[in-house]
Amino acid sequence: MTYPISIRREPGKRPRLLDLFCHRGGMAMGYHQAGFDVVGVDLDADCATEYPFPFIHGDAIEYLLAHGHEYDIVHGSPPCQKYSPLNAYNHKTYPDLIAPTRNAMRTVGRPYVIENVEAAHPEMRNPITLCGPMFGLRMYRHRLFETSFPLTPPDHPAHTALCTRNGYLPTPEKPFMTITGGRHSRAWQRAAAETMGTPWITTIRGVCEAIPPAYAQWIGTRFLTGEVAVAA
Repeated sequence: MTYPISIRREPGKRPRLLDLFCHRGGMAMGYHQAGFDVVGVDLDADCATEYPFPFIHGDAIEYLLAHGHEYDIVHGSPPCQKYSPLNAYNHKTYPDLIAPTRNAMRTVGRPYVIENVEAAHPEMRNPITLCGPMFGLRMYRHRLFETSFPLTPPDHPAHTALCTRNGYLPTPEKPFMTITGGRHSRAWQRAAAETMGTPWITTIRGVCEAIPPAYAQWIGTRFLTGEVAVAA
């Protein structure tokens, strides 16, 4: 069963979006560009130094359960380290927060989006994949998005352009960047942030963990303009 989504359309006010596990605001900026007022929540207090919108330092799920009803839509990017291929070498224990986040979102009853890496696919429900070339970005960055409303992804161009090695700047022969962690130069960090569309992020870790705003702008625009419904 589905129920129509009710969006607050008060004169002069934008719909509100709650950005959970917000990091430094890649998704937040895209939702803002789509037409939302965004509030971010994260346990990492350092995120406040670069998050471009109002920021709340706290537990994302606790805040969601207490205040989620105050928003029109909720986005969550639970930590992905548990699903990262690098964890095969690290052998560390990370929390699995996708299911608890979904359960809390459904308890609150607002429309939602959950983002994570490809390796988390078994934990997600009918996600779509978004990637950089879908939005004219010179980077391959697959991310999964589970939504409580229907979305059909854009066409996914073939990965024909060559990428530079991680840590290297793009060249005419290899115009796409590989953006993952490492000990990189400041020039690389600035180029990566520009390629991602996140020029306000000034740390290597921040840009490597970010999601291009173009992804969220596309999702947010379709949510606001499309005929969507939220599952019961």
